[in-house]
Amino acid sequence: MNTSARQRLNDNLAGVEERIANACARSGRSRSDVTLIAVTKTVSTELALLLPDLGVFHLGENRPQELWRKTGESGESATGVRWHLIGHLQRNKIERTLPLVTWIHSVDSLRLLQAIEAEAAKQKRTVPVLLEINASGEASKQGFPGVELDQLATVTPGLKHVQVRGLMTMAALQNPEKCRPTFRVLREMRDTLLSKLSDAHRCEHLSMGMSNDFEIAIEEGATFIRLGAVLFEGVP
Repeated sequence: MNTSARQRLNDNLAGVEERIANACARSGRSRSDVTLIAVTKTVSTELALLLPDLGVFHLGENRPQELWRKTGESGESATGVRWHLIGHLQRNKIERTLPLVTWIHSVDSLRLLQAIEAEAAKQKRTVPVLLEINASGEASKQGFPGVELDQLATVTPGLKHVQVRGLMTMAALQNPEKCRPTFRVLREMRDTLLSKLSDAHRCEHLSMGMSNDFEIAIEEGATFIRLGAVLFEGVP
């Protein structure tokens, strides 16, 4: 990878870090409260693996197949990387995906949650997951059905290999300030679930905020932000 690509990525990251720090300061939060996930779906494995060298170890992929490819190409170069699946996961891709990820952000039904539990039991591992919520109400977006969300407290005691650790959403692509109500709704839903779920499911995380709106998301309580375009803009 050429020097100019690394330098541009480093410059972009410095600018993003400054914006994150300022958003945290405005909302009275510590920078350590927010984890930056670099979304690598549009870039090569070689470029993605510059990020750990620059201090970014949390990488996110939308498609399981792309996750499989990048982890396969990475080898020992990916030491310390924590992969997050942030896109839709079909049940027939769970078995191959679970060993590769640290977090799954996009559990959008009880059926998927229970399928992950069954496979995690087979693999003898524990998987932290986030429930995907359609907090913006857009018909085009996926999310946990409200009726199933209401049943969650009765289902989670049976989960021994999956931990429900929070919620995820995507706001509509619009003026960032107009995304604030969406993020606020997710935070309120998280707070309600915190009081209902058992200690095994520490539902404290909010995965929300992308390149267009991450500062607003931080102000509303995001603990994970998922950034792609703003990091890789202009990188050759």
